[in-house]
Amino acid sequence: MKQDTLVVHEIYKSVQGESTFAGLPCAFVRLTGCNLRCAWCDTAAAFYGGKRMRREQVLADALALATPLVELTGGEPLLQPGSIPLMTELCDAGRTVLIETSGEADVSAVDPRVHKIMDLKAPGSGESHRNRWTNLEHLTPRDEIKFVLAGRADYEWMRAVIRERSLPAVVPSLLASCVWGKLAPKDLVDWVLEDALPVRVQVQLHKIIWGSEAQGV
Repeated sequence: MKQDTLVVHEIYKSVQGESTFAGLPCAFVRLTGCNLRCAWCDTAAAFYGGKRMRREQVLADALALATPLVELTGGEPLLQPGSIPLMTELCDAGRTVLIETSGEADVSAVDPRVHKIMDLKAPGSGESHRNRWTNLEHLTPRDEIKFVLAGRADYEWMRAVIRERSLPAVVPSLLASCVWGKLAPKDLVDWVLEDALPVRVQVQLHKIIWGSEAQGV
């Protein structure tokens, strides 16, 4: 069955680099493959390759890292049917489970115990037309919406979306990130403060610690 195996790019232990869980020890399961091609993507290495593994082995390897927190990421993890039961099994094992997802993939089947960290793609990504707006109906207060911004135009788009779609009523945690090397965090902070926008400005902690080109951290 398709759910019995997963194509895995890497499994490793680090600290969470983003989201409201930033700084916490975390086991990462990075799955291979993505159907989007964001202009600023920093994980293109995970588009192809990887190793096909039995789901029970992926589960065992993630649990063996002995972190309370486990994240599925990619690529786009929801492209692989086995990601859905894997997340449920991780929850059943007592882990706090996160999934990083693009906002294009359908999130409706994700176990409600999982914390969904869902991107909404801004125009600077080149993929904003792929946002699946019906996903907003399947988010809960435990979930988070992330915007990755390449400049002022992306910021203004985010500001309009937050207001027009009443996003603070959908999830309490709205995350605003800068494309590394494209938008200065200070500028983003200035704009957020000027507009009193209800977002959490975040930086990519893992890039600050290990450098922008490091993988598997």
